Amino acid sequence: MTAPLTPPEPPPPGQPAHNPWQYPPPSGAAGGEHAREAKDGDSDLGREVWHAVLLMVGVTVLGLLLGFLWVELAPRVPLVVRGGDAWLKESESEDAISIDGTFALLGLAFGAVTALAVFLWRRRGGLPLVMGLALGALLGSVLAWRFGIWLGPSDNVGQRAREAGEGGVFDAPLELKAKGALLAWPGAAMAVHLVLTGLFGPRTPEPQVPPPPTGGWQGWGSPTR
Repeated sequence: MTAPLTPPEPPPPGQPAHNPWQYPPPSGAAGGEHAREAKDGDSDLGREVWHAVLLMVGVTVLGLLLGFLWVELAPRVPLVVRGGDAWLKESESEDAISIDGTFALLGLAFGAVTALAVFLWRRRGGLPLVMGLALGALLGSVLAWRFGIWLGPSDNVGQRAREAGEGGVFDAPLELKAKGALLAWPGAAMAVHLVLTGLFGPRTPEPQVPPPPTGGWQGWGSPTR
């Protein structure tokens, strides 16, 4: 014979009774919750995009400092006036290559420093933030290149040769022959930020699996023999 079903225990005072056969909540409540989650997600994305724009502008402005350091640290290429024209004083000099190397090394240093600063600012990262860092570093490199040329020796070689006179020596204008040096800053920034995020970034917690039930259905008594 089957045992009679025992009624569930009464709930504690102040709590509603639990009905295992009650209907699920109306779709309107679930829809409202999904709408709130979507609104929160849109606001978070908008905030990240705004932070990325600010980051891009700030990193780009740092290009002025890079251009100034490039002018101060890059070697000079001396020119000498012979027959009214400007010629390299030392034809086998490697100063022109060193100018590109100085710009590239400065770009690598700026990339490491800006990536570290961005990681310390927002450890969580995110695609908008990374894109802002990359675009800002690229624009900053272009700004540093043009600002350094403007800040360095004049590019009017003919006029300067006439002013120096026959046998006079003056510095050649800055030139960036290897345009690939412009990618040193954004490349280093992306690499360093990726390494920092992989080593020290926040970890996503693994989902917890609920333990399997050990008893019968809640609210039902166990059968008696």
